[in-house]
Amino acid sequence: MDVHVPTRMLVEALVRADLTVDAGELYTIGELLGMTDQQVRLCVKRLVAEGRFVQEGRGRKATLRATGHTERSLGLNVEFVVYAYRQDAGLAPWDGVWHLIGFAVPESSRTGRDGLRAAIIALGGAPVHGGLYVNANPWEPYVEEHARRLDVLNYVTFLTTRDLRRGEQDDPVVLARTLWPLTEIAERHHRLAAVAQARLDRLRDTRLTEAMRLTIAVELAAEFARAMEPDPLVPPELLPQPWPGTHARELFARCWSLLAEQADADKGGIRLFRHYGRLAHM
Repeated sequence: MDVHVPTRMLVEALVRADLTVDAGELYTIGELLGMTDQQVRLCVKRLVAEGRFVQEGRGRKATLRATGHTERSLGLNVEFVVYAYRQDAGLAPWDGVWHLIGFAVPESSRTGRDGLRAAIIALGGAPVHGGLYVNANPWEPYVEEHARRLDVLNYVTFLTTRDLRRGEQDDPVVLARTLWPLTEIAERHHRLAAVAQARLDRLRDTRLTEAMRLTIAVELAAEFARAMEPDPLVPPELLPQPWPGTHARELFARCWSLLAEQADADKGGIRLFRHYGRLAHM
C-alpha cells in the first residue's frame, strides 16, 4: 500500500539531533518516495523563505538547519502518543468524568478566539453548543496553556460533570458516538494497520539498504501522524470493541522495534528515531 508523504513532512522527518538535515540524504529518500528533485528543491526553498530552516551550501551537498520555531513544532506530541499506548494497555481507565470548556471571547480578541477554538479541536474537543466543548480526558492544563498564550484565559470557563445528557440520551457510549466521528477515525487506523503490516513484512527482508529502511520509517511516521493527529483518544470504555486504533498502534510499535534494532548509529541520530524509539520498549 502506497503512502503519500508531503515533501514538508519528509524534510522534518530527516532532522537530526543537532537540528540539521543532510540534503544528499533528503534527495535520496525523496527519490525512493517517488518525489522529483524539483519537488524537494521547491519545498526547501519554501521552508527557507518561511524562516523554518537556514540553508548552508548548495544542492545535494547542502545542509539545512532548523530554526527554533521549527524545533518546537517537530513531530507529534510524544506525551499524547504515550497516553494512547497507556489507554491500549488498560493503564488509563476512564473515571466517568466529562471535562467541559466554555468560552465567550469578544470580537476585539478575534484572533485569540479563533486560535483557542483551533487548539481545543486539536486537543480532541467535541462541540456541544456554541462556545462549549467536551472531552472525556482531563485536558484542562493544555487548554489553559493555550488560553494564556493567546491572552484569553479570562474568557474561559472550566467545568466537569458525570451527568452529561443530550436530549434524552445519557448513555456515555452512545454520546461518544454522536460527539466524535468515530467511523472516520477508525478508518484512518485501519489504513495505518494495513500500512504497518506491509512495512513489517518488508522489514524482515535482510537485503534492505539503510536508505530503504529510512524510507519505510518516514512512510510509517507519515501514516501514524495521519491517523493520530485527528484522534481525540476517546477512552476505550466508550469505543466500539475491538477498536482498530489499538491494533494499528501495536503493529506500528512492532515496526519501530525492528527499525530500532536495524538502524546504524548514524541513523539513530535522526530525531525521528528518538521520537518513536521508546515505543519499541513499551
